[in-house]
Amino acid sequence: MSKNSAVRELYTAGEPDYAVPPGETILEFLEESGMTQREFALRVGLSTKHLNQLTKGIVSLSPDVAEKLETVTGIRARFWNRLEADYQSTRQRLRETRDPAAFESWYKSLPVRELIKRGEVPQEPSDKASRWEQLLAFFGVSSLDAWVELYEKPAVAFRQTKAFEAKVGAVAAWLRLGEIAAQTRQCEPFNKDGLRAEIPKLRSLTVLPPKEFEPELVKTCANHGVALVLVREITGSRSCGATRWISPTKAVVQLSLRYKTDDQFWFTVFHELAHVLLHGRQDVRVEPDSRAAVKDPQELEADRFARDILIPPRYASRLSGLSTLNSARNFAQEIGIAPGIVVGRLHHEGKWPHSWGNGLKRKFELVDDEAL
Repeated sequence: MSKNSAVRELYTAGEPDYAVPPGETILEFLEESGMTQREFALRVGLSTKHLNQLTKGIVSLSPDVAEKLETVTGIRARFWNRLEADYQSTRQRLRETRDPAAFESWYKSLPVRELIKRGEVPQEPSDKASRWEQLLAFFGVSSLDAWVELYEKPAVAFRQTKAFEAKVGAVAAWLRLGEIAAQTRQCEPFNKDGLRAEIPKLRSLTVLPPKEFEPELVKTCANHGVALVLVREITGSRSCGATRWISPTKAVVQLSLRYKTDDQFWFTVFHELAHVLLHGRQDVRVEPDSRAAVKDPQELEADRFARDILIPPRYASRLSGLSTLNSARNFAQEIGIAPGIVVGRLHHEGKWPHSWGNGLKRKFELVDDEAL
């Protein structure tokens, strides 16, 4: 054949090394139609969580659901059933190529029972091969190599701080839960100057109860490209906050409410926002439950940012003069923050014993995994 010929020899493509769940087609339909997952779930008659698991391939697409999809999308049920059959066939082929020892070790490192209890992983089927597939789908990866890059390395970096008790698999699972929650949160493109300008407003929210500050905190962050999500701690993760970017224009601030008092909550909020504002689109940052031995310069800078936003330096010199509960209340009212934040600062600096003044701190409870 001439080298100038327009015809070229075609080669048979190799088998793909990943399985595409039918849910990918659902996501394409949502993108084209402009419909949210919540609206689509209502139309199809599924829970939002079930739809989310379906899009990730964690649960199977049953013939009954295929019929419902046909009604809503106009795409024939046999098409959906065929996608599911192809997906299951590819999964079975890939199972036969996987290293059982590596997958078994990975499986043992993860909080599988807790993920099942939370409904993130289905109870059945429960054989090892199916569990491996469910967990890959939960993390949104097709291989252990991808999981290591996206989740294990940030978790290991976190464990190498002074939070020795943290379990890598637990940290990875907690990070993934925050990522899933953030993906469905609508945000404007990131606006650094706009977010910085809103910091005084966010500080003023500290005096409000959760039912009033929650919607404002979430909305204000979302308006400037930050998805703020609250995800209950996974046992063993020992993490109170994390920051990362899931797209060039969308940052995620994830909080666990590990410490259930307002002083710790608001300090963590502003610490994580400092990473967004000051440190750019770097690697995943996870905050330990104790900051006493943290030496990283950027972590220390984020600490200073949070400290100085909550109690600006021009007022900080007066902290030593606060000797009663009333003086702490009055000082907090004067500078416009919650009194529990003042008490937390006094405790941290050793000006008050930790047994004194805790009644001024408000306790928060996490109602569900997306309270914020």
